[in-house]
Amino acid sequence: MKQKTETKAAAFNHSPVVYAVGLGPGARDLLTPRAEEILKSCTVIAGYSTYLKLFPDLLEGKKIIESGMTHEIDRCKAALEAALEGEKTAVISSGDAGIYGMAGLLLELTEIPRYASVDIQIIPGITACIAGAALAGAPLMNDFCCISLSDLMIPQEKILKRVQSAACGDFVTALYNPGRQGRLAMMTHAIRIFRESAGKNLPVLVLHDIGRINELVHLSDLDHFPYSEINMTTLVIIGNSDTLVRNGRFYCKRGYPIEKQETFSV
Repeated sequence: MKQKTETKAAAFNHSPVVYAVGLGPGARDLLTPRAEEILKSCTVIAGYSTYLKLFPDLLEGKKIIESGMTHEIDRCKAALEAALEGEKTAVISSGDAGIYGMAGLLLELTEIPRYASVDIQIIPGITACIAGAALAGAPLMNDFCCISLSDLMIPQEKILKRVQSAACGDFVTALYNPGRQGRLAMMTHAIRIFRESAGKNLPVLVLHDIGRINELVHLSDLDHFPYSEINMTTLVIIGNSDTLVRNGRFYCKRGYPIEKQETFSV
């Protein structure tokens, strides 16, 4: 058994590796070729149960480390142990592994002496705000920020302080994890903060299941925010003072001096 482990390790340059792989929002054509290549080459894949179901063909013949939410530490430790045993291992996240994904946790765990020798290589993916913005137009053309409204690991006071800063700074703001029915307090606070800080009715983009079967794009505004549509797969993008909604397209002006009356001939 020891010789088998050493042989596997030798095949990977004697350095154990865990790949933190971003799957993108869920559509196969939004999975990057690099991410697909890594997943095909790995012998062990670890992930949240829901994300493991996105691309089942890439899991065939693999050892799977599967767990639900709140078990992220155990899942990542199991992946690191697999790498130490000579397995080529990937830990998957939806979107980008470095944006509310597992990349940071894996790096943090390598501060533990047992895992210090494991190299964490991060394979980027298309995050929800980028994929969602493209569905409606170009709302992220100027400065923007991303804030998670989940208070599972960050105090509500700190989250709301960040929301206040984004609103006062006139940032286009993508709100991840806005809540679910019955738990919309943070989303309600965020809308109130933006309404008070902006001093006007800003456009809002509400998206569900980006890149998946039940994908939905809804253009609205602060005054008519569709709270009833919020669920666990919702992303909200709030515009700023330079955001426009025209002909069903949601976009932010970049600042180019365009003469509207100018015509072009070919």
